[in-house]
Amino acid sequence: MRVYPTFFRLAFSWMDAERAHKIGFKAIRLAHSCGAGRVLHKLTAPAASLQTQAFGLTFPSPFGLAAGFDKEGHGIEALTELGFGHVEVGTITGQAQPGNPAPRLFRLVEDRAVINRMGFNNDGAAAVAPRLKSARAALQRRHPGVRPVIGVNIGKSKAVELEDAVADYLISARSLAPAADYLVVNVSSPNTPGLRLLQDVETLRPLLTAVGEEADKASGRHVPLLVKIAPDLSNEDIDDVARLALDLKLDGIIATNTTIARAGLSSSPEKVAGCGAGGLSGAPLKRRSLEVLARLKEATGGRLTLVSVGGVETAQDVQQRLDAGATLVQGYTAFLYEGPFWAARINRLLARHPSRR
Repeated sequence: MRVYPTFFRLAFSWMDAERAHKIGFKAIRLAHSCGAGRVLHKLTAPAASLQTQAFGLTFPSPFGLAAGFDKEGHGIEALTELGFGHVEVGTITGQAQPGNPAPRLFRLVEDRAVINRMGFNNDGAAAVAPRLKSARAALQRRHPGVRPVIGVNIGKSKAVELEDAVADYLISARSLAPAADYLVVNVSSPNTPGLRLLQDVETLRPLLTAVGEEADKASGRHVPLLVKIAPDLSNEDIDDVARLALDLKLDGIIATNTTIARAGLSSSPEKVAGCGAGGLSGAPLKRRSLEVLARLKEATGGRLTLVSVGGVETAQDVQQRLDAGATLVQGYTAFLYEGPFWAARINRLLARHPSRR
C-alpha cells in the first residue's frame, strides 16, 4: 500500500502549490543534511543494469529529474539520493530575476497536471555556479565510479531584448559550463515574452553555435549541448530543428517543454480559466510528447540523442519512451503527486524489464 497519495491529499492538495513545493523541497534537503539521505540512497540506488550511455557520459539510470524542480542548484545531492540518474538544474538566466508575480503555480489534480507561469525565477548564473561546482565535487567523492549526472538548463533573462539574447545566453554558458555535465538551451518556455520566437531555425542557429563555442572555451572540454523544444511546434518545424541539430552536430534534443494548449482536460473550464496563462505539464502532455519523440526519431535516424519528457508517470511510460527512440527520459510533474520514492520505484521496475536481464 502506498502512503504518499493519502499524505498528499491531506497535507498538500489544499495548500498553495508553490508553497507546497517549497516545503517539500526543504524536507528533501533537510533529510540530506541530517544524513538520512545517504542511508536512503542505499535503498534507492539504481541497479547496475540501468546504466546508460549518452553523449559520452554514463548515467546511473536512464530516468532523471527535468528542469524546473531545482531551479537554482540548492538540492542536487539530495535529489540524487532519491534515485534520479540525473538532475537538470534551472532554468538559469544571465541575470538574477524574481520571475512573475504570484500566484504562478497551479495544480489540476483531476488531470494529474500543473500549470505554471513561474517566469524563470532564479538567482542568476553567477550565484548558481558555485553551487554546481560544490555539488559536482561532492558527487564525485561519493560516487568514485558512476555518479549521477548534472545537467544545466539556461534561458533568456526577461529584461533582455531578443536582439541581445545571444549575449545573455553566453553569460550563463560562461559561468555554468565548467561545472555542468551537459548544457541545455531552453528556447521553449511560454512564460518569458518572445522566448519561443528563438525556436525559428534562422535565429536558433547562431544562438546554439555561440553557446556551444563559449561553453567549450570556458570549461576547457567539450560540454554536451542540447536544445529543448516546445510540444506546440508544427511537425514541419520539428523537422527543421532536427535538421539544424544534425547540421550543427548538437549532442541531443530534449522534447518537450510545457504546452500552451488546454484541450482534453477533465478539470472544469472554470477551474482551468482561473489558473490563467502558463505552461501545462503532466499527464495531458503524454500523447503529444510521444508524437514529437517519434517525429524526431524519424527525422534524425538515430544519429542524435533524444531525451523525452512530458506526461511521464510510471516505469511503463519510461520504457515506452525508451522503446520509441529516447536514450534518456525525464519527469517532474508526477513527482509532485507520487512523492519522494517515485524515482526509486521506477528504477526498480525498469530493472525487471526483460531487456535488462
